[in-house]
Amino acid sequence: MVKRVAIVGIGTTGFRPVTPDVSYRELIFEAARKAYTDAGLEPDEIDGFVTATEDFMEGYSIADEYTPDQLGAVLKPTQTVPGDFIQAMATAYMMIMTGAFHTVAVEAHSKASNVKNIGELVGFALDPIYNRPLRESYHTIAGLEMTRYMFETYAPAEACASVVVKNKGNALRNPYAAFGADITETDVFNSEPVALPLRRLDIAPHADGAVVVVLADDSTANNLTDAPIWIEGLGWCTDTPTLEMREWGEAAYAKIAAEMAYKMAGINSPISQIDFAEISDEYSYKELQHMEALNFCMRGEAAHLVTSGATSISGEFPINVSGGAIGVGHLFEASGAQKIHELVEQLRGEAGTRQIPDVEVGLAQTWRGVPTATGAVAILSNQ
Repeated sequence: MVKRVAIVGIGTTGFRPVTPDVSYRELIFEAARKAYTDAGLEPDEIDGFVTATEDFMEGYSIADEYTPDQLGAVLKPTQTVPGDFIQAMATAYMMIMTGAFHTVAVEAHSKASNVKNIGELVGFALDPIYNRPLRESYHTIAGLEMTRYMFETYAPAEACASVVVKNKGNALRNPYAAFGADITETDVFNSEPVALPLRRLDIAPHADGAVVVVLADDSTANNLTDAPIWIEGLGWCTDTPTLEMREWGEAAYAKIAAEMAYKMAGINSPISQIDFAEISDEYSYKELQHMEALNFCMRGEAAHLVTSGATSISGEFPINVSGGAIGVGHLFEASGAQKIHELVEQLRGEAGTRQIPDVEVGLAQTWRGVPTATGAVAILSNQ
């Protein structure tokens, strides 16, 4: 009987603003090759494959038809989850827990640089009757939500700017990050307005890249590696897709997904039982909003934690040591994959100059981005 599931192999191409030299298939192949080598497995030794991809992002329907080749998944059970990587990883976890699969590979990638009209693509997810005809930039939704969040929590704009400064600074230590920079809060305030109070530097730029992870049941994991990274908790939630009916001041989807993951992992006090976190910051204010939704602090306290340095690499509770989306890049369905990759490196003690000492438990939280209210949470440990 399967009792636990672990990550036994992981690989990534790293992330770049553009990748004109490779196709998305080549990105996936490189990440898969690294993950299989890390796991000590050949593709034909893997029982199942899951890919996280959205047909709209690929530009054609049934896009998963084009993923088995580069994963080594031909004539193997293969399925697609049109959602974030953590949602796909949850599917793989459940496949293994059935006992029908010993090993499952999970893939996610971003080739955002191939998409000429990302704004129109994202806008197509809006309600076709009430919202889409307005032809507003999708960043407008984030600007409105940022305004509401700051109004309800009294979070100052300086706190949002501090998130940008912290995460871009952290990304300078991350060889996989695309947008590391040494900037100041003044630089953030001087960047071009997009949907006030949202400015250009408050928004995570898009990036390309791929991540592949290999999961295994407990007995297989212990045979493959001396350092399995165990999946302790998983949770996911989709709030209302309707802009007019959602709660704008807080992230209900993140709160519910976290409660599900905490219950599974047996966590009653996140701030004392979790050592660090990688959370969604596609917009600067989202890091603050998600900190509160994940119960890392009381409502309205996130701004103080960030400005006080408590969430820095050397702080009491490091958040987005990788650089987050603002420093690494917005990766669409691969966003959760980047966060899982960072957790694995930290828990293995392989994070180099950004390594947090003596970590045992990490949390990854992801959000599918505007205009959705869908999120997922994963809790990993090296114990």
